[in-house]
Amino acid sequence: MRNNKAIRSICTTTVLLIGIQFSFGQSNRFEVIKNLELIDAIYEHLDKYYVENPKPGSMSVAGINAMLEDLDPYTVFYPESDIEDYRLMTTGQYGGIGAMIRKMDANVYIAEPYENSPASNAGLRAGDKILSIDGRSMENKNTEDVSTNLKGPKGTTISIKIERPNGKQETVQVTRDEIKLPDIPYAGMLDNEVGYVKLTSFTPTASAEVRKNFLELKEKGMNKFVLDLRGNGGGLLIEAVHIVNMFVPKGQTVVETKGRIVEENREYKTMNEPLDLNIPLVVLIDGTSASASEIVAGSLQDLDRAVIVGETSFGKGLVQRTFDLKYGTKMKLTISKYYTPSGRCVQRLEYFDKNEDTKPEDIPDSLLHTFKTKNGREVIDGRGIVPDISVEIPDLSRLTATIYANNLLFNFATDYVKTHPEIAEARAYKLSDEDYALFKKQVLEDDFTYSTASEELLKKMKATIEREKLDEDSKAEYDALMAKVTPSKERDLDKYQDEVKMLLENEIVSRYYYQKGRVLNSFNHDDILTKGIEILKNAQEYNTILKK
Repeated sequence: MRNNKAIRSICTTTVLLIGIQFSFGQSNRFEVIKNLELIDAIYEHLDKYYVENPKPGSMSVAGINAMLEDLDPYTVFYPESDIEDYRLMTTGQYGGIGAMIRKMDANVYIAEPYENSPASNAGLRAGDKILSIDGRSMENKNTEDVSTNLKGPKGTTISIKIERPNGKQETVQVTRDEIKLPDIPYAGMLDNEVGYVKLTSFTPTASAEVRKNFLELKEKGMNKFVLDLRGNGGGLLIEAVHIVNMFVPKGQTVVETKGRIVEENREYKTMNEPLDLNIPLVVLIDGTSASASEIVAGSLQDLDRAVIVGETSFGKGLVQRTFDLKYGTKMKLTISKYYTPSGRCVQRLEYFDKNEDTKPEDIPDSLLHTFKTKNGREVIDGRGIVPDISVEIPDLSRLTATIYANNLLFNFATDYVKTHPEIAEARAYKLSDEDYALFKKQVLEDDFTYSTASEELLKKMKATIEREKLDEDSKAEYDALMAKVTPSKERDLDKYQDEVKMLLENEIVSRYYYQKGRVLNSFNHDDILTKGIEILKNAQEYNTILKK
């Protein structure tokens, strides 16, 4: 019997079960049964008549994914082969070697081993080219394929053939372990009174880690606190509730979830005594702070317990639950929206109202509502968390973005390590003028090209001018202006030296001090953190913002 026979049997059984179990109205039940029968018929005809043998497994996954894409990007099916990725997303844990990888040209390289990981302990370093894994060539493989080969059960050993940056080839034996990505890459005192914790995810250990680090910082004399949620895409809602609980009284509503199924609606209140009700608190957010990060920031803002500093957050007000399905598969399903204590939902997009490009629509301004915080400050819904103090971070220049995309920063850092066995501490490290000149020389020798936004606009204007037959009158002026906005690598490497050096220093520091070093080094150029500290040290401004 062919595979599709079994699939058709499953579909038929599903149709019968749905007829019994679904509690929808009569019309919805009919639509479900009708369409499942159509799917069954399509499978049957493909099985009988298609020119080649169909692949039922991949077709099924493609069909399921296409169906879910019509909903929202957070309702996702996980086939058995992707369960390791699901574990990484929900717990920060996976079985593997503990290293980030990146694709460059036709090969995949070690981009950054984690500190004290199997990869680091086995001697793998950033810049090592992965040639093969257990004898299987990794040339022309994408990062997903290489990652799959690197992951596996704890305790198993793999043989990785690499090429060092100096061209020497080696074979390294690495024993996989349970890799737990740190919830907190760095926590410490910024000075003699301000403590800092950077939280990157809301895994099951997130609140316990924040609590532990907070208490340790208090013992070191902390009397002002910064919680950095920038780049934190969220995770478990209950962990967000536990973190808010550290700073607000027991019994306080932190978040409510509401959806179509009334029985699924929940109100989450603080269950424990707080750690500190009075310590001045600043929460840092940016455009990638989402979901559970927005619950923490939004709740503390609504309760006037913290000053929120940075950029407007992502705007994900949807709550997901994971369901176990058959055959080792899972489904993550959006079941409700969440609402912070003032009653607002920060969800920015309406996924059912998509435009002609199938992109979700922004919630219109006319549907936005104003809410009041505990002390009477106005906040809005439908746009993410708008910070109390906005700090605008300018976009990188086209030159810098191109240098990064072409791996020139990465490659220079790889070469730098060869001639610099050690460097200054992460926060104190500065790239010398001589080393920047060397980097500049390498960039000028590279054959990449880029354009400026002004150049692109001028080219569009020229096309309009030519259509209107005005080009003869304006040619000289146009050529002069174009000469000023046309990219010059040498000119722009001087013009944008500060931002290029910032990224270059951070990449170099990571080779010696890993993720913790990256965080520490970033403090040297962190306008959002600087503003947060400034507010914490000005009690009058802090209290004025919160209307205390």
